[in-house]
Amino acid sequence: MTEKDVLAQDSAFCCPVCRLPLKREKRRLCCAAGHSFDLASQGYVNLLTAKRRHSAMPGDDKGMVAARRAFLQAGWYQPFSDRLNQLAEEVAALEHRPLLLDAGCGEGYYTGRLAQALGDRVRIAAFDISKSAVQAAAKSCSTVEFAVASAFSIPVADGAADCLVNIFAPMAEREFARVLRCGGRMIYAVPGPRHLFGLKEILYEKPYENPVRQVEYQGFRFLDRVAVRSRCVLDTQQEIKALFAMTPYYWKTPREGAQRLETCDRLETEIEFDFLLYERI
Repeated sequence: MTEKDVLAQDSAFCCPVCRLPLKREKRRLCCAAGHSFDLASQGYVNLLTAKRRHSAMPGDDKGMVAARRAFLQAGWYQPFSDRLNQLAEEVAALEHRPLLLDAGCGEGYYTGRLAQALGDRVRIAAFDISKSAVQAAAKSCSTVEFAVASAFSIPVADGAADCLVNIFAPMAEREFARVLRCGGRMIYAVPGPRHLFGLKEILYEKPYENPVRQVEYQGFRFLDRVAVRSRCVLDTQQEIKALFAMTPYYWKTPREGAQRLETCDRLETEIEFDFLLYERI
């Protein structure tokens, strides 16, 4: 699917105010009730309503977005992206041009690679609560429809999606169940037991493994757990800082741990993803 195709079709999103379909009119999206949302120059639309905006700039700021982009573009997480593409390929093979939602797409690394791998066999819409992240994502991938929106109030019609991808983003099971059709698939990535354990050994006096849980979500049937394992060796402070800044540890690490990390010029760590596969019932 080309950028021209994306611009010509109706939006995959619906109005966040009244849930009516959104139609494209030049540089804006409009619903039949008269609500209108301007398309930014980068091509995305802001559908985050005031009551869902709990701060002036919710989500990751520009610094965190830049750090994540630098780290991901270096290819350290490509094995996980490749496996995600394969799992999405399996869904695409079951349907005629399915709609795939990337919930919490961040700066668009996985979204963009999904679009490259699947091409015009799927229609992809992606959203994140961070405006900075969506701006970066839309700049780098013009064939995906991007929006600023919350996972806990998704501007997508009931049962409209065939597949939903969630990579380390918040789990909003009710909304995910609502927007997925019966039989639709959810691909949910969670950290494996020793994900970034080498980083934790520096940050914490008593590093811990992540618990392995098979969680049952209302409205879904668990299908499978797909584990992907790799390692990375970072040889510069810049890479180490970029990794640290894109993790939740950035916000909750004791100062002593962060200071220890600042003295490191080499970091070797496991990186582990578990893809949890669910079917909407």
